[in-house]
Amino acid sequence: MRQPSKTPQTVDEYIARCAPEIQAKLHAVRIEARSNAPQAHEKIGYGIPTLTMGKNIFHFAAFKNHIGLYPGPVAMDAFSDELKDYRTSKGAIQIPLDQPIPYSLVARLVRFNVENVAIEPKK
Repeated sequence: MRQPSKTPQTVDEYIARCAPEIQAKLHAVRIEARSNAPQAHEKIGYGIPTLTMGKNIFHFAAFKNHIGLYPGPVAMDAFSDELKDYRTSKGAIQIPLDQPIPYSLVARLVRFNVENVAIEPKK
């Protein structure tokens, strides 16, 4: 008999596996990201929620102590001044669970990637 996958198969499933207070934050990040990339497709990539437009343009995830936002290194460089208050790495931003999510920053990061990283579909 086949074992159920430990990796969620959908973004809804990923969010549902989190604690209720984390679900609310993830749901809000998802809405903000989707509203700024309505043509993007959702999937689970690398085990976490991902928006894609030919290329991955944004990931987000929940961890024990933070929400991770993953706009990628190009966006990280472009927004480096705005990210000084957050713990970051090459392509990731960590928002501690006890801090508000910077939704306007999420929106700008996603729009930046739509304009600069996404691949236009072939006609």
